[in-house]
Amino acid sequence: YKEAEEIFLMIQSEKMKADYVYLGWLARCYIMNRKPRLAWELYLKQETSSESFSLLQLIANDCYKMGQFYYSAKAFDVLERLDPNPEYWEGKRGACIGLFQQIIAGHEPRETLREILAILRNTGNAQVEYIIRIMKKWAKDNRVSVT
Repeated sequence: YKEAEEIFLMIQSEKMKADYVYLGWLARCYIMNRKPRLAWELYLKQETSSESFSLLQLIANDCYKMGQFYYSAKAFDVLERLDPNPEYWEGKRGACIGLFQQIIAGHEPRETLREILAILRNTGNAQVEYIIRIMKKWAKDNRVSVT
């Protein structure tokens, strides 16, 4: 994926660089090369369309598979707001819990917990209150400000 990313970035044609296939593969290369923020930025530059929705799905799922739960949670959050498909809630829930585990293990900054709670609050699912309560209790017990 490293070599593919380098080759994709050499492409000069603006027409090709605007093509969904190019953007999707470049996003996948970024994610596989542990640069999920760059994939997220590709999505943010897109106009709202079925292609941007597909790019968002790619980012959500590939980031999840690679354990890059922060950007997976952000992507699933947007997907869930655009389409109330229960699979997007399940992806968002899993990504938020995965990110919470990474925070507990010291692999992600504790301050990220505040963002996870905000993402979780964007949901109408009944399970969310239970999850938030557990996260807030851990934050209190570990002196992490979440307000």
